[in-house]
Amino acid sequence: MPPLVTIVTPSYNQAAFLEHTIRSVLAQDYPHIEYIIVDGGSTDGSVDILRKYEKHLAWWVSEPDRGQSHAIRKGFERARGDILAWLNSDDLYTPYAVREAVEFLERHPDVGMVYADALYIDEEGYVLGKFPAAQTDYRRMMRGYVHIPQATTFFRASVYREVGPLREDMYYAFDYDLWVRIAKRYPIRYVPRLWAYFRIHLNSKTVAGDDRCWPDMWRVYREQGGGLLSIMALKYVVRQAIGPWWRWRRKRWLARGRRRAAERVVGPRLPWEAEDPSA
Repeated sequence: MPPLVTIVTPSYNQAAFLEHTIRSVLAQDYPHIEYIIVDGGSTDGSVDILRKYEKHLAWWVSEPDRGQSHAIRKGFERARGDILAWLNSDDLYTPYAVREAVEFLERHPDVGMVYADALYIDEEGYVLGKFPAAQTDYRRMMRGYVHIPQATTFFRASVYREVGPLREDMYYAFDYDLWVRIAKRYPIRYVPRLWAYFRIHLNSKTVAGDDRCWPDMWRVYREQGGGLLSIMALKYVVRQAIGPWWRWRRKRWLARGRRRAAERVVGPRLPWEAEDPSA
């Protein structure tokens, strides 16, 4: 029997994007998926979308929680899969992402986590550019060289149970913290394939709080025994100094991105839907 993959989507008031996210999971060409959605008590119509797709979900809930990492933890606590991932409620998978991730992990039993390429898209689905994904490891991540698009990450459930869970005391870098803990014990590998679309919009954490991620990363670095005189320390000081400019630059890039866009990513047709010649 092929491995079961559990995908968890945390969500809160993301009705504008949630359905496309759901459809990108349901349209996967890998059949052994357990899909869980943990909503934080949305009031924007998200629950209606969840009810629309509930027969295709292993479990869903809409109730107040303690934030994004808590929502993902709740999903993982119910997970039965051999491989785990989370897909935020404004991001999308490519149709073959799960299958290729499983195939890679099956071929490389020593690898704890695999990740791949992602494209940035705006709130309307227009492609803005490519995420600078690259191979990294524990040593390089401790120097601030991360280059992992979260939406493309897949890791073994046994590894998560060993090094996890996700931390609730970090809002911006709980993913980085998990990757560091995985990479400290297991190889992680980058695959040069497009597995996800990473949505950037004015309310996204990447735009609203990108500079605030670095204090969390610095905290992880110090907890791992990192010193005060290092490349990571230099990067931390520089990013704190240029934080307001960097956030302004991101917003300007986003505002101008639509004019540069050449491709639009739309929600996929699901396998059970009839072909619509007008679509």
